[in-house]
Amino acid sequence: MTIGLRRRLATRGATLPGPDAGEAAARAPRVGNLALFGGLALLTAVVVLLDLRTGEDLSLVPLLVVVPALVSVFGTVRQTVGVSTLIMIVVVGSHLMTDGTFWDIATGVVFTVLACLLGIAACALRIRHATQIARLRSAAVALQRQILRPLPILTDQILAHGIYTPIEEDRLVGGDIYEVVQSPYGTRVIIGDVQGKGLAAIGAGFAVLGAFREAAIREPVLTGVVDALEDAVARHNTFSAQTGETERFVTALVLGFDGSDRVQAVNCGHLPPRLLHDGVAGAVALRRTSVPLGMAELSHEARATERLDFPPGATLLLFTDGVTEARDASGAFYPLDARLGRWAERAPYEVLEALDADLDSFSGGVRRDDIAALALRRVAAGDPGRPMTVGHGARRAAEAFSGR
Repeated sequence: MTIGLRRRLATRGATLPGPDAGEAAARAPRVGNLALFGGLALLTAVVVLLDLRTGEDLSLVPLLVVVPALVSVFGTVRQTVGVSTLIMIVVVGSHLMTDGTFWDIATGVVFTVLACLLGIAACALRIRHATQIARLRSAAVALQRQILRPLPILTDQILAHGIYTPIEEDRLVGGDIYEVVQSPYGTRVIIGDVQGKGLAAIGAGFAVLGAFREAAIREPVLTGVVDALEDAVARHNTFSAQTGETERFVTALVLGFDGSDRVQAVNCGHLPPRLLHDGVAGAVALRRTSVPLGMAELSHEARATERLDFPPGATLLLFTDGVTEARDASGAFYPLDARLGRWAERAPYEVLEALDADLDSFSGGVRRDDIAALALRRVAAGDPGRPMTVGHGARRAAEAFSGR
């Protein structure tokens, strides 16, 4: 099974999460009950012993009322209630055993109860907020996954494997996009990255994908496809300005495959691809890089097509900046070109498997941005099982063709 198929089980098989998904994540206790209450018992014993030693000159037991507030920051409601109950028993008991006046004792008891109740209320509000955020993140990621097509994809010209890992933290998900379309003019491919993150970035990415799927089939030349994408981003930005949203731009690399040894490319501010062939991996020189989509009015030069070598047996690797900007614990960037040289003789799906595993190891499992990568290889004419259309049959043929 290829990495793209495994990703499909995790991404495309996902549906919008139910109401319990985010709640379960938010309510999961971060500290075990044994560790929590064991530590509380030890702390209480120490404070009581110190209180006995200091005598009536300095009463330390009432200071335990801050413990429920601390537990409410990281514990569950049940844990906070348990801690608050124990603290109330100890502190209230301490007040009742003193020789103070009735009003002193009553004030201390009331203050202790209120402090514990406030800790419980704060914990409940924190978990409620965390549940809402978790649900929103899950819904945003599920939406993004439904927008993007499953991989691998087999067309008349190429076989496309890929990996896609959305980030679900901080400011929600990012805006990485990709698409492969079979057209009357060959196969058109796009990989891009929307500026910013969150639902607004997903909206801009959807606008680009929708325009690409239509223009890739309609436009006979690749620059016509890119012009349609530019118009789509401009329209989206106009609507965003009217609704108070931030205008965005999109870096994109658009490729056209017509079955020859050359690939048409229009680069709109995106990272250059890498070519793996004959045991060597290197960056593909793009000499006509233009401004990102949505910024054409800032440039006086029209976007132009250039041709890149793509010999048989070579793998063309496209990726977003989530790959090159991944960092290790020291803050160093991921050395993509140095690592690709080790995998230059591997099959496309093997390159992606190695890349995904190496990124995870390099970053210590901490991903700061979406990661999208496509590994493209030419399909020679006359290959058995080559489909004429892209669909479920094409994917089955892709699995057979890849040998996995």
